[in-house]
Amino acid sequence: MKKVVVACGSGVATSQTVASKIDRLLKENRVNAQVDAVDIKSIKTFIKNADAYVSITPTNEDYGVPKFDGVKFLTGMGMDEELKKLIEELKK
Repeated sequence: MKKVVVACGSGVATSQTVASKIDRLLKENRVNAQVDAVDIKSIKTFIKNADAYVSITPTNEDYGVPKFDGVKFLTGMGMDEELKKLIEELKK
């Protein structure tokens, strides 16, 4: 099973909202993946086993996994294109 990590500043409200939305969208598209919401301070612990990273908090850090724009999932603006990219990555 693929793993997606969604991170925001506190790991509570925003990342949980985006993670739930991504989880639902992936299921609708028949993509088997675990989606976890975490706070940005603990990202290095969770990113080790991740196949994709959805960032809500801007960072220049490269964690060695494909990074996606979480704000697009939060606002809906540009979400379809970002979801398509995420699905393509998870199907590799």
